[in-house]
Amino acid sequence: MDWLDLLIRVALGLVVISVVMGVCMYSVLAERKVSAWIQGRVGPNRTSLPIIAAIPVVGRFLTRLGIFQPLADGGKFLFKEDVIPAHVNKIYFVLAPIIAFVPALVTISVVPFGQYFDAAGAVKTLILANVDVGLLFIFAFASLGVYALVLSGWASNSKYPFLGGVRASAQLVSYELAMGLAVLPVFIWINGPGASGSLSLVRIVEAQHNWWFVLTQPLSALVFVIALFAETNRLPFDMPESETDLVGGYHTEYSSFKFGFFFVGEYANMTVGACVITLVFFGGWHPLPGFDWIEVAGMTGWAWLATGIPGALIAFATFAAKVVFFLFFFIWVRWTVPRFRYDQVMSIGWRRLLPLAIANLIVCALGIAAIDRFL
Repeated sequence: MDWLDLLIRVALGLVVISVVMGVCMYSVLAERKVSAWIQGRVGPNRTSLPIIAAIPVVGRFLTRLGIFQPLADGGKFLFKEDVIPAHVNKIYFVLAPIIAFVPALVTISVVPFGQYFDAAGAVKTLILANVDVGLLFIFAFASLGVYALVLSGWASNSKYPFLGGVRASAQLVSYELAMGLAVLPVFIWINGPGASGSLSLVRIVEAQHNWWFVLTQPLSALVFVIALFAETNRLPFDMPESETDLVGGYHTEYSSFKFGFFFVGEYANMTVGACVITLVFFGGWHPLPGFDWIEVAGMTGWAWLATGIPGALIAFATFAAKVVFFLFFFIWVRWTVPRFRYDQVMSIGWRRLLPLAIANLIVCALGIAAIDRFL
């Protein structure tokens, strides 16, 4: 075993987890600031650190941005009283928030962030584990998150959390089928006749160096995005925690840091979901459809832009910009579209998205077969 390589991978893993945790923290701030902007009101603009606030101009600017609000929110959860009701099943009650948090951090290990050339001219991918079943790996681990919701609802031994857990399991089953069927046309396209079968996210992005799949398969992208909202329990699909009819849903009995774990898990899942949308349908680190920046840099004499640290930074910045856009889109939809009723959620999943996904799969399969045969 190469211990140096192992240590490097562990260090990269810690860096990636730290970045994801930072994105989760500031996604909460973005949620509050964007909602304030949409509703025409003032968002967080007071929280600061004394040493920062003392800086004449910069301190006031950073304070008004509210960038220290996530630190205050995290500290608040640390110092709140951790109440465990006497009627709960304590082992599973404590285990549920951990299960909600861990799968999202595991799935980020197979997410590629960019590509660049090394000094020898070989293509390198910014990824922790380039497995050949990357998307299947994400689907498998992301689906484990529903156990946290079901377990918290059952372990709370209370009717509202229990109903929230039941809703979560029904919603997951309803929309995971449509989500899986939505990405099958993508894999049929990249694994045509003569190609070796692969579910690699890197290969999906490489197949989009000319045209993004959102342009060639828009219905798949639409079904996938709607199903992803339901999978991450974001409005208008937040049935498991609907406060209007379930008080707080599956986390009603939780407090302190265990309560915060559920929301860190939600924003981590939202971040991973934004990464997957970017990779599967919006070209990953390719800046524009039909524009392979690595190829263009090599042809124009600016090959150094795609080599080493500059190439890695440009690819990562392009990928990150798309992810930030989709995080904004998640927040925008939450504060724009009203919550569906539970029967509407089930109807959309089973009577709308699933038939659409099946029809789209059949049409795409026939179209790809015709292209392979006649062209």
